[in-house]
Amino acid sequence: MDKIYIEGLRLESLIGVYDWERKAPRPLLVDLCLRCDLSQAAQTDKVTDTIDYALVAESLGRVAEKSSFELLEALASAMLDALFAEFAIREITLKLSKPDILPNARNVAVQLTRSRP
Repeated sequence: MDKIYIEGLRLESLIGVYDWERKAPRPLLVDLCLRCDLSQAAQTDKVTDTIDYALVAESLGRVAEKSSFELLEALASAMLDALFAEFAIREITLKLSKPDILPNARNVAVQLTRSRP
């Protein structure tokens, strides 16, 4: 199966369990692996025959901007739901990172993999 990768997508979202996290949006990073059929796009060289990376990024940005989840797991799941609803993707692996949230760790992340329902 073919794959599209988007790595290090920077977004902001109101997310967190603690009161101090709920005062302002936090920076997040998204890494994606989209499994889909890219054979037609490879033949036609037309963006309409592939998954438009910019539209994927916009979709994730909308979900992050509107959300007020406490957990990364919940936000990541909502992002997967949005992508499956909007694009012809067979399987998605999404890693959602919350950098610099722990004083002694560079990053905290969750990774979810889901197939089209």
